[in-house]
Amino acid sequence: MRFATFELKGLQRIGFISNDDARIIDLEKVLTSKGSTIGIPKTLLEAIDFGEAFIHEVRSSIEWLGQRNIADYSFLFSDQEVKLVAPIPRPKKNIFCVGKNYAAHAIEMGSEKDIPEHLLMFTKAPTAVIGPEEYVLNHAHLTNELDYEGEIAIIIGKKGKAIKEEEALDYIFGYTLLNDITARDLQKKHKQFFLGKSLDTTCPIGPWITHSSVIKDKELKIETRVNGELRQQGSTDQMIFSIPTILSVISQGMTLEPGDIIATGTPSGVGSGFNPPKYLKSGDCIEVIVDELGVLKNVIK
Repeated sequence: MRFATFELKGLQRIGFISNDDARIIDLEKVLTSKGSTIGIPKTLLEAIDFGEAFIHEVRSSIEWLGQRNIADYSFLFSDQEVKLVAPIPRPKKNIFCVGKNYAAHAIEMGSEKDIPEHLLMFTKAPTAVIGPEEYVLNHAHLTNELDYEGEIAIIIGKKGKAIKEEEALDYIFGYTLLNDITARDLQKKHKQFFLGKSLDTTCPIGPWITHSSVIKDKELKIETRVNGELRQQGSTDQMIFSIPTILSVISQGMTLEPGDIIATGTPSGVGSGFNPPKYLKSGDCIEVIVDELGVLKNVIK
């Protein structure tokens, strides 16, 4: 199951993706026609708040749809009136981000001494979020060193505190892609991450959320391409801190809530790691790719 937020004639709606990737099925249309035992969520944040009851309702809806004409309840992606946006267009909180979670990336940003012994965390502002196929502004008046960081992000599914590592996966609603666009010069200037990581449009997320039941404990392989050139390649088994460890550490003194977004870190191959650096410029197309999660594509403007 893959859940998305989309715009139709200027209005945002939520749906799930057909198995052939050709259509988005309008959840409100289906639940209104079929009848819903939980109500009809208007946003994915509302849907996630319903918990397992929402997933049960969707599974029931898929069976119900199997006996009907799917075209009556869905829209083709080729329809110009339908546009995917960020699955959670405006998160309730800052996006949690794990820094230097791949050893090779830590080294390219400094040296072996920069490989962290403890989880390194920072956040990005919710106002930075955009969706797939949207433009990333180059912010030329503020930065000359705009960089990309392709990442796998977790969407929290239920409230938790002091989560045990062995139970952590039970708290995940799903997974999506995130591009942690960074102004390296601002990052250096301010000697912290927040401003350089939170410029408007510098947090593309999407194209959808893949439910955790599809992923389970699979190894996920990620790559980032710029104008078709492979720049980053990695997998979740290369992480210094695993996904269960990340959730457990963050939650020891802080409550995680449904809809919270956690970016899990980027592999080596960022623009600033090259000699000379390969920073982003207007017209560059960045694609973050994980087979199970889709392709997050954005262009610099």
